[in-house]
Amino acid sequence: MSNIVAIVGRPNVGKSTLFNRLIGERQAIVDEQSGVTRDRTYGKSTWNGVEFNLIDSGGYVKGSEDAFEGEIRKQVDIAISEASVILFVVDVAAGIMGPDEVVAQVLRKARKPIMVVVNKVDNGERIADATEFYALGLGDYFCISSINGSGTGELLDHLVTLLSPDPEEEVAELPRFAIVGRPNVGKSSLTNALLGTNRNIVTDIAGTTRDTIDSHYSGYGFEFTLVDTAGIRKKKSVHEDVEFYSVLRSIRAIEGCDVCILMIDATQGFEHQDMTILGLAQKNHKGIVILVNKWDLVEKDTMSTKEYTERIHAKMAPFNDVPVLFVSALTKQRIHKALEKAVDVYKNRTTRIPTKKLNDLMLPIMERTPPPSVKHHYIKIKYVTQLPTHFPSFAFFCNHPQHVREDYRRFLENKLRDEYDFNGVPIEIYMRKK
Repeated sequence: MSNIVAIVGRPNVGKSTLFNRLIGERQAIVDEQSGVTRDRTYGKSTWNGVEFNLIDSGGYVKGSEDAFEGEIRKQVDIAISEASVILFVVDVAAGIMGPDEVVAQVLRKARKPIMVVVNKVDNGERIADATEFYALGLGDYFCISSINGSGTGELLDHLVTLLSPDPEEEVAELPRFAIVGRPNVGKSSLTNALLGTNRNIVTDIAGTTRDTIDSHYSGYGFEFTLVDTAGIRKKKSVHEDVEFYSVLRSIRAIEGCDVCILMIDATQGFEHQDMTILGLAQKNHKGIVILVNKWDLVEKDTMSTKEYTERIHAKMAPFNDVPVLFVSALTKQRIHKALEKAVDVYKNRTTRIPTKKLNDLMLPIMERTPPPSVKHHYIKIKYVTQLPTHFPSFAFFCNHPQHVREDYRRFLENKLRDEYDFNGVPIEIYMRKK
């Protein structure tokens, strides 16, 4: 299970600044995704070899004081349910305020590690003032200044002691296909349609989270585990809460799967949250299949599959070598074709190219079209090999790897895709010193 660290607290205490500080130091940042809603951000970080997902839950004050407290409670409930550790941020300059006490009251009942983070402590006098926060009843606190970074090293040192140093990935002999997407796009309907029509299903196993179900599926001469991330409306949730759960579920499902089946709603189009989830899959080097569900509800005279696919690929660029299928989970139209395509993408992701074949293909291409020179440095690529990773990655050995431009890396990737079937699979190109 992933390490998830949630940052909670009332507005204007410096949660977002702390978030940016924590993911930006010591090469900690691996990926930063803008959140599903306008006021949430997700980052993936490491500290002292421990990896964790960091979630900033800022900017949610609306309406009256009562409504404000209601919003706080919903946010903290989410953090308690999903996070491994909760960072409760307070402001030393303002002292303990009513909303702080609301958060603390809920956190005191939690069975999760809570770290009180006293922000804006940038001088000796404020260190003394911070003792006030013992009154929250949550134990010791950490004094930091998220603006200049003081105290964040000690904060992180303690934080990682509360996390799993090596989060256990679900070790499965079978490939894992995860169905992910926004709420109400048809994930449950697709899963039910697949499981209801295939008689080779062996077991249904409750997953690591309340709303994730793993199913052993056998079909097309291929066995795999189908991971459904449906049921995210289990709690008393408003729309934004549901979206928050959706991304957390997606993070966990994506990190533990081999192929991501991303479902979108044909009637709504390929939206920002779809891009967020797609970005998570791409950055985690997972296979990707896009299913446009509810295609039976779209007027075909105004929108063709070709036009719809082109719109999706345009938003995905430059990585758009991804299969897009049009299905209806309700009428079961093409749903088994979708699984066949997921199997194909899984096979593409495990493709291994012998080094000799790789060099026979790429060296003549690079001789004809060498990398552009930079500051009179002529770049010569001598050798290429596929790396022993769980996804397709290639090392190109050259004399000036730091000068190889991103557009030339994409050129090399496209040439590999022209020759080999990497449809639905992100590729990494690394330049190494010869």
